[in-house]
Amino acid sequence: MNWGELVIALRQKVREVRPLIHHITNLVVTNLTANVTLAVGASPVMAYAREEVADMARLARAVVLNMGTLTADEVEAMLLAGRAASAAGIPVIFDPVGAGATPFRTATAQRIIRELHIDILRGNASEIAAVSGFGGQTRGVDAGEISVPAGQMARQVARDLGTVVVVTGATDYISDGERLIAVANGHALLTTVTGTGCSATSVIAAFRAVEADGVTAGAAALAYYGLAAEHAAATSRGPASFQVALLDALYKLEGEDLARGVKIREL
Repeated sequence: MNWGELVIALRQKVREVRPLIHHITNLVVTNLTANVTLAVGASPVMAYAREEVADMARLARAVVLNMGTLTADEVEAMLLAGRAASAAGIPVIFDPVGAGATPFRTATAQRIIRELHIDILRGNASEIAAVSGFGGQTRGVDAGEISVPAGQMARQVARDLGTVVVVTGATDYISDGERLIAVANGHALLTTVTGTGCSATSVIAAFRAVEADGVTAGAAALAYYGLAAEHAAATSRGPASFQVALLDALYKLEGEDLARGVKIREL
């Protein structure tokens, strides 16, 4: 498989289709994730009211559920949206932000996974460990330590849950329980701006909206996103300028610059 050409094709298809991505996401990152979704070429909508989330989900090409600023009402809205999306054949991408930090967060993430059909589960290593029984401890919403290699965990959790699992970190791992792919694109400045992990989930959702295979969509999205971060870091003076440069890089990155820069390995 020529990953460079594939990433170019999917990135272009997102621009052509301009898929609607319905987010139920957290208050901290709403502006950034909406702008990242726009920069990629997709169309974001942030709708949270229980009275409309099912209807909005049915209009979308993908649904993002992100529990960063968790409330009981938001959980019910996520369940309504997730059920409506699944019934309509629309992929659901779940980001269990902060799972492992508190019992409420961990139990909520496990409930969402149990009650909904999750197409792609995306989190850092400790979040994925916490929701799957590997025992991860999360510091607030930041990754903690885990005792098992992230790639091995991604494959095992994907197998156990019957879904695609994406574990993001210095190297990202994507698995459906059989295939395992590593993506080495990215930059340390991503850890200095809040919402960059949540934004990665939005990019994955945009690519999944135009690509039926979740492993392919996840790997391509993260390579593109990570390479954009590398380009942004090259012109940044610190976190503030990096955030602006990241949006510009996501908007501009295409063609041979994209094909030559992706670092994707099938393991």
